[in-house]
Amino acid sequence: MSSQPLLQTAPGKRIALPTRVEPKVFFANERTFLSWLNFTVILGGLAIGLLNFGDRVGQISAGLFTFVAMAAMIYALFTFHWRAKSIRQRGQGGFDDRMGPTILAIALFCAVITNFILRVSGAGGDHE
Repeated sequence: MSSQPLLQTAPGKRIALPTRVEPKVFFANERTFLSWLNFTVILGGLAIGLLNFGDRVGQISAGLFTFVAMAAMIYALFTFHWRAKSIRQRGQGGFDDRMGPTILAIALFCAVITNFILRVSGAGGDHE
């Protein structure tokens, strides 16, 4: 046995070794995307229910919930494509999402508070 290292390079030079990306990483990205879309479809169903069966306040709230659902869909699409590109390019950075769920929760909280304020203040105008 030789005492020489298997790969020799000049001092300070890095060796580029091919890394294998497992298929489960791609599937995890798709699963996360589908989970986000599942949530937005449920939120859109809530908005359609408010739009069809609600009074004026319900219709305003339906608009807010529809906006939040569509924004979440667009965000999920861009996040999915960004992660897929990073995975294909063998990015070693983190793929966790710290801002998306926080922004979604704040947007939903604002929509629910707006609905509550409109309902309590009677700004809908349809009831006497």
